[in-house]
Amino acid sequence: MKNYIIKESNEYEVELIIDKLVDYNLSIVPQVQEQSFIMINRVVKNYEDKIIAGINSKMYCWNCLYIDSLWVDAEFRGEGIGMRLLDEVEKIAIKKGCTLIHLDTFDFQAKDFYIKQGYEVFGILDNCPEGHKRYYMKKNI
Repeated sequence: MKNYIIKESNEYEVELIIDKLVDYNLSIVPQVQEQSFIMINRVVKNYEDKIIAGINSKMYCWNCLYIDSLWVDAEFRGEGIGMRLLDEVEKIAIKKGCTLIHLDTFDFQAKDFYIKQGYEVFGILDNCPEGHKRYYMKKNI
């Protein structure tokens, strides 16, 4: 690779690469939703205003929702908070035209929880991390 330099990206360059990839993708498959990306994020706070749970997700270009993270504080697990957060985000996404939700989770996280919520495994990555599995899941809505 003469005449080229590889270096660490700064924040501007990271965003530029993402924008360029999105531009290319949309040149092949035009977006169907009005905004390219719609963030659908929620938190749950207790009476002391402490965050005890939250979900971060992004609906992108083609009415697809990617759930990036769902977390419930260990003290509050088993109370249905995760299910309520997931349900809230799904309802919002449906109102915005969403037809597919996808996410990934590890074997030590919430695979069974998502299966109970109607998600199905469509891919497994073994030894990620070593000795564990990463599950790729989806739900058509």
